[in-house]
Amino acid sequence: MPLLNSLLSLVVLGLSAAPSVLSFQPGFNYGSEKVRGVNLGGWLVLEPWITPSIFQNTGNSAIVDEWTFGEYQDYDTALAALQNHWNSWITEDDFEAIAAAGLNHVRLPIGYWAFAVGPGEPYITGQLDYLDKAITWASNHNLKLIIDLHGAPGSQNGFDNSGQKMPYPTWQTNQTDIDRTNDIIKTIVSMVDSEYQTVPIIAPLNEPAGYNGTQMLSVVKQYWQDSYPDGSSTESNTVELIHDAFQDLSYWDGFMVDGYDGVAMDTHIYQMFTYQQVAYNYSEHISEACSHGSSLADFDLWIIVGEWTPASTDCATWLNGRGTGARYDGTLSGTTADGSCTGKTGNATTFSTEYKQFMRQYWEAQVISYEKGSGWIQWTWKAENADDWSYQAGLEYGWIPQDPTNLEYPNICD
Repeated sequence: MPLLNSLLSLVVLGLSAAPSVLSFQPGFNYGSEKVRGVNLGGWLVLEPWITPSIFQNTGNSAIVDEWTFGEYQDYDTALAALQNHWNSWITEDDFEAIAAAGLNHVRLPIGYWAFAVGPGEPYITGQLDYLDKAITWASNHNLKLIIDLHGAPGSQNGFDNSGQKMPYPTWQTNQTDIDRTNDIIKTIVSMVDSEYQTVPIIAPLNEPAGYNGTQMLSVVKQYWQDSYPDGSSTESNTVELIHDAFQDLSYWDGFMVDGYDGVAMDTHIYQMFTYQQVAYNYSEHISEACSHGSSLADFDLWIIVGEWTPASTDCATWLNGRGTGARYDGTLSGTTADGSCTGKTGNATTFSTEYKQFMRQYWEAQVISYEKGSGWIQWTWKAENADDWSYQAGLEYGWIPQDPTNLEYPNICD
């Protein structure tokens, strides 16, 4: 009996010593089930290359992002265009189709301005009604929704998809903007904490520009810790999805591992934004995709490839910004052509059988590789005139299977 009592005491002590492990129960079994999802790009944050018609219809070439969309137009005109877009670009039918395609997650980019617009900021609001709809639609179709803060005040990267295109981001230099961003994350957490079964993850900031140097990285690391849900894993079942800030995964070894539950890493893998990668032939694209598997498998947090694509060029119109050309065909200033963009983007009816076969192989190679980590979320569900990037088009034209586990080339990375 003394031995039995001692064992029982040890069990009780062990249980009491690990309350966070027992109490933290996210709305998805990350680490044991694979994330398979798609991004709802261009819906609640405008991107010129995803919906070029919205920008073309302004008749003003100076409108290059959502900031200038509000700044250089009559308010009522801009609001009407946005409301029409919000009502039509993504509907519950899309959530139904995403679920029918065997996916389990959607990642929804949203800008800080949906929650709080400051003095002098020309953003137009109204997105939160559609965030609420998205949560309802995800629940209706048994999908998990990731809320992704895609743009911060001052911009965290200067990309047009942060809301404000600029030569150099300023978010990291302004403590007020950092504090505003953190307050918005706490608002989001409080909004959805009780709905963690449908909204299991919040991503506090998309793609901060860590390549800009140590100041940005220092601010980002502190921000990841400060934006950890409620400051204690015992108070929230929400997973925090932090981004690698364009650093090698080894940079983040051990970060937010001890003392934290429910932290996951987001890494984005593209092969068209450097001159070397955009010049790859088909086999080189596939080989590089396969090469990521080992580092993903070895990482010490749950790791999701939160953006990637079967597109292999930067040919999509305005992918590099409104009015800007492509590296691949040499129309981007200062570049030399690697090939023609004809038949590489636009409408899939122009794609050759060989190209679509490559896209299927490249898609499968990435899925195989990324599932060595915790899974993947493709960018993006739909685009007006860039079917090479569209999950929806891939399903229709056959380079994406109707069931993401139904692979034609299961040994392509062997």
